[in-house]
Amino acid sequence: MQKHTIVVCDHIHDAGLEMLKNDENINYVFAADVDKTELVEKIIPTADVAITRSSTDVDEFFISHAKNLKAVVRAGVGVDNVDIPGCSKEGIIVMNVPTANTIAAVELTMAHMLSCMRMFPYSHNHLKQERIWKREKWYGYELKGKKLGVIGFGNIGSRVAKRAKAFEMDIVAYDPYIHPSKVTDLDMTYTKNFDDILACDIITIHTPKNKETIDIINEAEIAKMKDGVVLVNCARGGLYNEDALYNNLKSGKIRFAGIDVFIKEPATDHPLLDLDNVTVSPHLGANTYESQYNIGTQAAQNAIEAAKGIAYPHAMNLPIDETTIPSFVKPFLEMGQKIGFLESQMNKSQIVSIKVSGYGEIGKYVDSLSTFVAVGAMSENSSDTINYVNADFIAKEKGIEISSEDCGDSSVYKNLITIKLTTAEGTTTISGTIFDDNVQRLVAIDGFDIEVALRGNMIMFKNTDVPGVIGSVGMVLANNNVNIADFSLARNTQGNALAVVLVDNAVNDATIKELSDLEACLSVSYASI
Repeated sequence: MQKHTIVVCDHIHDAGLEMLKNDENINYVFAADVDKTELVEKIIPTADVAITRSSTDVDEFFISHAKNLKAVVRAGVGVDNVDIPGCSKEGIIVMNVPTANTIAAVELTMAHMLSCMRMFPYSHNHLKQERIWKREKWYGYELKGKKLGVIGFGNIGSRVAKRAKAFEMDIVAYDPYIHPSKVTDLDMTYTKNFDDILACDIITIHTPKNKETIDIINEAEIAKMKDGVVLVNCARGGLYNEDALYNNLKSGKIRFAGIDVFIKEPATDHPLLDLDNVTVSPHLGANTYESQYNIGTQAAQNAIEAAKGIAYPHAMNLPIDETTIPSFVKPFLEMGQKIGFLESQMNKSQIVSIKVSGYGEIGKYVDSLSTFVAVGAMSENSSDTINYVNADFIAKEKGIEISSEDCGDSSVYKNLITIKLTTAEGTTTISGTIFDDNVQRLVAIDGFDIEVALRGNMIMFKNTDVPGVIGSVGMVLANNNVNIADFSLARNTQGNALAVVLVDNAVNDATIKELSDLEACLSVSYASI
């Protein structure tokens, strides 16, 4: 009987180790205390699957020695120390354990919320460290009747809201990528207006960290908040702008803040630590015995299934078996995922349906293609970790209909894919093809025939077809120090035009607002591919 070697590179809960020891098909190697160079050079070459945590970098050095590796299981949520593209290139599947610490993160958020409202750490230190009994110094506030703004209503945010509801708080939830009923069915308020969140007494955030959520709370947002607001962040460092947080805590605009995460960690010299209206913890979101048990056992189970080839739960990358799929298909899968991502940025709202159509030989592979499109469309705007294994499941959970269609031959292109993304706000349809040398090109956007590269920073500007629009768009971009790399134009028979502008640098919201204010503008959107 063939045994599969699983190497445990970092410490996990003993219960997970016992699962590995007790499986007669697994050759279990515990290497958490081995020097990392020795681990990589002498032990990893024998591994079928490796279990890692933050102490082991799955980098170029690691991957170059992983000659037999099928999969890496990151025992936790974050995969910052894993070179996912590098693993994909070598056919190594990367998995994580995204839900094992959910309750731990939820309860830590509640602990910070309560500590902020009652100043518990400070009253504790006043009595225990300074031995002063002064009750009149420590008047706090009750949660009951306060309005809690929850940014991100996913796996963690929704559970925080339910617990806050038990404290008789009024809940306002902001998450443009869920169905409102997920909130309203719980007798809570759903909003698409971020200012409703800023009007709350307490605000907590539970979103992934991406281009849309970094600095989602900054000086401008804090200025709109009521005096004495309380902010909590137990999600990711950098979601609240730390300079703005410090300045407004110091001025008293923010009465108290509860912070578990920082941009740079360890944060032992952070200016926030100097303030007396902050409760802090050293990134303890997963630090409970229960969550460590869950992480260890789930990581072990994932590793066993991957080693035996049964399944790849929570795979971050699913390599394409090029022995079963023609070589021309893989670039279309990549392009489909990019188009899905692009459309989700153009049409930022709760996704209702995704339809993928294939013309030519690619039509035979639209079922596989639809999975890649769904990953692209859902990944950036979901609090869940989206991958090729769970995309269909999460889509069904969110009520997103995914369909595909083989449309036969195309009259113009040898192979063509068309992706129609429908959200609560409208529909976006984009077609793309691949020219010689795997050059990806968009050839139609919302009924406009246009040829444009699928790359970089892209502005889509739809307008009434009148003179002077190109000059006006160019002037706005120039005034905002945005350099144009390419400017593609198309017109339709309804008197409208579409410009797709590729620019050299990222475009901020203020610039997009200026473009939208141009008289001829019908719509404008921005995405970075």
